[in-house]
Amino acid sequence: MSCGVSTGMGVTLNVAKPKKGSSVAIFGLGCVGLAAAEGARIAGASRIIGIDLNSDRFEKAKLFGVTEFINPLDYKKPIQEVIAEKTDGGVDYSIECTGNVKAMIQAFESCHDGWGVAVLVGVPHSDAVFATNPVNFLNERTLKGTFFGNYKPRSDLPGLVELYLAKKLELEKFITHEVSFADINKAFDYMIKGESLRCVINVIGD
Repeated sequence: MSCGVSTGMGVTLNVAKPKKGSSVAIFGLGCVGLAAAEGARIAGASRIIGIDLNSDRFEKAKLFGVTEFINPLDYKKPIQEVIAEKTDGGVDYSIECTGNVKAMIQAFESCHDGWGVAVLVGVPHSDAVFATNPVNFLNERTLKGTFFGNYKPRSDLPGLVELYLAKKLELEKFITHEVSFADINKAFDYMIKGESLRCVINVIGD
């Protein structure tokens, strides 16, 4: 229930607030991105498009409600153009979970004119500059940002626990590895290589 799951769930349910039957694009399929997809699934989105440079993440993402996958490396054109073509003009909502300013711009420009909403949750480099054509705002796209998914830990996290107890939020899907305390460096290796979502470290041992 720490930052990863809470932030991803919150960015979808509390900030983007997708309507039932809507389309949602998730940029970055790490723990936060998959939690955002889980939130979109719970909200009833009909199309959840996962975008990531690592195609190995796509199969796992299906468990979180992701219905389609796009690897930008497979295309020569900007990914926002690819998404626009696949969604008849753009998605209803897009959520950026990478912290890469290029992905932030792509997420915003992937939204549909007139009603599209993009939410930034990844933390960019301090020198990063977000640059887009002002017409994208004049065309009534909306850009938002959030920390921790707009959750207040003391008052709001119990609601997530209730979702889990009601079996609407499936936390077990986020646990990909378990290691002993003696092998704690393996947990860091999994994280650095992007192979894990959440790793449980058994302090007491077997």
